[in-house]
Amino acid sequence: MKKHSIGSLLFIGLVLVIMYLPIAVVVVYSFNANTARIPIDFTGWTTAWYGKLFENRSGFGDALLLSVRVALWAVVISCVIGTLGAIGMANRAGGRHSRLDTAMESLMSLPIMIPEIILGLAFMVVFNAMGIRGNDLRLVLAHVTFCIPYVFLNVKSRLVGMDPALFDAARDLGASPARVVRDITLPLCRPAILSGAFLALAMSLDDFVISYFTSNTDQNLSMIVYSAAKLGVEPTMYAVSTLM
Repeated sequence: MKKHSIGSLLFIGLVLVIMYLPIAVVVVYSFNANTARIPIDFTGWTTAWYGKLFENRSGFGDALLLSVRVALWAVVISCVIGTLGAIGMANRAGGRHSRLDTAMESLMSLPIMIPEIILGLAFMVVFNAMGIRGNDLRLVLAHVTFCIPYVFLNVKSRLVGMDPALFDAARDLGASPARVVRDITLPLCRPAILSGAFLALAMSLDDFVISYFTSNTDQNLSMIVYSAAKLGVEPTMYAVSTLM
């Protein structure tokens, strides 16, 4: 093996260790029997912290379920809107980009460029003005807004790389526009849709700032972890982080 190959492998190994060692530590400490608020010493193995997650007094289980529920709704809605928007923009452009097309694409990506604290404050003001009180509804609407661009940009980039002759051939064979989308566009865009969905899922589960401003009753996981961490990292936090 060449020297530069060994060096590359060592470098990649070092990067992987730096990236995944903190996650491995969290997983190991989730089975730590130490009951200290900040359990530095490892005193034994236990699965008790996973059982305590869904006790009413812990709050972590309910927060986890809320985060997952909101994230799944946000992903489904953003995938539908983002995919249809990307297909519509691609069909409208037809290989040509006008100033209006550029402006619309910029608007679609605007939610991920605006600072979260400003976006969260804006959502809070709008929801309060509109009288939207449902906690889940407020969170889903806010999360859908910043999840759509991840799906839209992924699908749009996929569509740009496709050969237009595929769609022209389908139309020449008598396929309607709806059938072209169903039988050709969507199957070819499936990898982009899935990658956008996973990005949207990760961003929704990770969000704290926007959720903090828009939530009015129950807290999602990021909010309750942030609140609990002020008093120390209790063992159940390792368990819920491992599940995530």
